[in-house]
Amino acid sequence: MSNSQCPVTESIQFIDEIIGSGGLKQPKSRRIAEEIHSLLEDVAWGRAGEDHLPAVHGLIGELFQEAAEPEGYRLGKHLHQTMETHGEVFESHVRTHNCPTETCEWLTPAPCQMACPAGIDVPTYVTLIGQGRDAEAIEVIRKDNPFPWVCGLVCTRPCEFMCVRGRIDTPVSIKFLKAFAAERAMSEGTYRNPQKAPDQGKRICVIGAGPGGLSAAYYLALKGYGVHVIEALPTAGGMIMVGIPRYRLPREVIDREVGMLEELGVTFAFNTRFGEDVTLDQLQAEGYDAFFFAIGAHKAYKLGIPGEGDFPQTVEAIDLLRRVALGDRRMPGKRVVVVGGGNVAIDAARTCLRLGSPEVTIAYRRTRHEMPADEEEVEQAEEEGVRFSFLTIPAKIVGQDNKVCGLSCVRAQLVQREGSSRMSPVPVLGSEYIMEADVVISAIGQKVDQLCLGELETMDWTRRGTIDVNMVTMETSLEGIFAAGDAVTGPATVIEAIGGGKRAAEAIDRYLLGIPQPLMPPVPVRRRRESCIEVPAGTKTVIKRPTMDMLNLDRRRTTFQQVELGYTENMVREEARRCLRCDICRRCGKCVTVCRDKMGISALELGYLDFDHPGHTDLRVTEERCIACGACAANCPNDAMKIEDRGNERLLILCGTILNRQKLVFCNSCGKAMGPMKYLDYIRKRTQSVTQAPEGALICDSCARTKTARLNVNALPV
Repeated sequence: MSNSQCPVTESIQFIDEIIGSGGLKQPKSRRIAEEIHSLLEDVAWGRAGEDHLPAVHGLIGELFQEAAEPEGYRLGKHLHQTMETHGEVFESHVRTHNCPTETCEWLTPAPCQMACPAGIDVPTYVTLIGQGRDAEAIEVIRKDNPFPWVCGLVCTRPCEFMCVRGRIDTPVSIKFLKAFAAERAMSEGTYRNPQKAPDQGKRICVIGAGPGGLSAAYYLALKGYGVHVIEALPTAGGMIMVGIPRYRLPREVIDREVGMLEELGVTFAFNTRFGEDVTLDQLQAEGYDAFFFAIGAHKAYKLGIPGEGDFPQTVEAIDLLRRVALGDRRMPGKRVVVVGGGNVAIDAARTCLRLGSPEVTIAYRRTRHEMPADEEEVEQAEEEGVRFSFLTIPAKIVGQDNKVCGLSCVRAQLVQREGSSRMSPVPVLGSEYIMEADVVISAIGQKVDQLCLGELETMDWTRRGTIDVNMVTMETSLEGIFAAGDAVTGPATVIEAIGGGKRAAEAIDRYLLGIPQPLMPPVPVRRRRESCIEVPAGTKTVIKRPTMDMLNLDRRRTTFQQVELGYTENMVREEARRCLRCDICRRCGKCVTVCRDKMGISALELGYLDFDHPGHTDLRVTEERCIACGACAANCPNDAMKIEDRGNERLLILCGTILNRQKLVFCNSCGKAMGPMKYLDYIRKRTQSVTQAPEGALICDSCARTKTARLNVNALPV
């Protein structure tokens, strides 16, 4: 077998050769070979279940029993050797729907799924949502992410950045579709946990109840382990509870999804700080078999300017958000200046407005274009009245009588530094000024608090002050101790912490079972291949991404009610129909090439197929130019493009998008479908110099040959 060929595909081709050569003389042998062929087709296309490979092995055994069939024995021996040698490749096709040889392109995950740090099968769950199957969509999501409702409200949506639909107009609103499905499933009581594995008889201690720790706890509990979570805060959630304001993520959402872990038997110990209230030695003495640290990055960086430690009105944003989340709703000040440009700075500023501060300004040393905060969050902050002072470098906190009265600043200009792609701010000489303020809030980043892990003296740390781990398995330098989340990556996103927790759970399971750890990170798993939702090309083109309805501004400035009100059901179902199903179409462009260069039609205007340099796309053009010949479908390697006859029509369909629909012409003699008139005209023009079209009624080639033969017979001399 060629090194560049998948053994599953090679096995199918070998069966084709044996059957096609007529080597199988016995009907029973041919039947067995055809059944194996059918089962391996399912394996190759990622449609196989757990029973497929055992069934193939059983049929191979039957071939060996056919002593009177030499070719059958040879076929069985070849398949047996191939499956023994490349068993992991066959297993991967079934369990992960991926091809380790990377030659089965039709199994490659879509760009949106590849971009997701947790590897969620986005095309499948979006399709399920479009079909109104919300509970099934949540089931698919939770195979890779235990918190679809949380992520549906606060995820930074890297999947949407890679969405191919964005190369036509705007990305599919994947994040808000997930939020709708989770809320609907929870409301209807169909949001359920999967079945747990039998009890493994081993216990794991998770330190930190943030998204990383909770994710690891969820997947370990499903694997049958006893999981106990230790948390320093009085409630679960970590940074999503005390770092994200309630107007973005209501507490009820966190509580409901954390409650699903408690149903699996996960236990919690709150107000318990590792290193103070409990030590590693104590936990080991209690009989825990492995430990997972997800302590987050809750310690703020200092501004490092004069006056920072001199006044009580100098506050760290992360501390302010924590106090507010735990019930402290006092107004911090009347004139608030927040220093920083990330999401934490935006959250702190908007929180101050809701606490009653009449004037809130964000001071950032670069321009709006360089702000790392989410663009939508910045726009919403502006709508609510937050002011922005760009190209502003804080120099000193000034005050008197133990009270802050202003922030001394310097104007900045951006310059390009050698070796850096990011513009750097440098002070403008003589541009000093004082920004009036009675509270200064620092929001320039967080780091890991290493003090709580002081007893783990031999643990390795990175130069960035994060826990040093194997990023494939999340193993630390200490045996039996794993880590993930912000404690490993530094301040990152919720979905990155979830992905790290999921990888750690898999590695802990292998560690406890004594199975070798993987050397490469896992490839995202395609959970299903759902049938496409059929949508006319015109509709697919004109459906636009819906606009999110927002809470009115007065409520936004004065309460912590959820700002984004969510999509209506009709919006959700329509938005899901915009998906191009890139899990099926690999965007190879063969259809365009065949239509343009071989057929000379140029009916496919699919500029989005070139991901990096997209051209113009108009799905409606196909109906005007297409002759429904089927050449594009015949050359599609992935069955993304299909042509089929339904009733009296021929349809050309690309991943559910009906590109063309033409009336069929039927033979007046035998009634057989001949094709659309455009296609027949095309054929006549191409063959008129070779054959003469029959005059009169429309008849198919077979009937025409019969008629011609009869005329020739009648013309013979008697």
